[in-house]
Amino acid sequence: MFVKDVMVKNQVGLHARPATFFIQKANEFKSSIWIEKEERRVNAKSLLGILSLGIVGGTDIRIIADGSDEQPAVEALIELVESGFSNEK
Repeated sequence: MFVKDVMVKNQVGLHARPATFFIQKANEFKSSIWIEKEERRVNAKSLLGILSLGIVGGTDIRIIADGSDEQPAVEALIELVESGFSNEK
């Protein structure tokens, strides 16, 4: 299991569009991936799960992955969050 914390920097947080980018990136990996905000944990490959967390800009979240590609999965998702959810490299 690989775990890392990150702060959501973009102002609107994880609403539908950035959440979609996040899910697309998460689905590139075989590992099980979760997002945790405070005490709630949801599947990072579920749009409704992510939206239910109500993540806004300035929120600290934890990204957790468990599986064969857990570390690269978390690192890629951290990079996406830090980029402000841009779908471009």
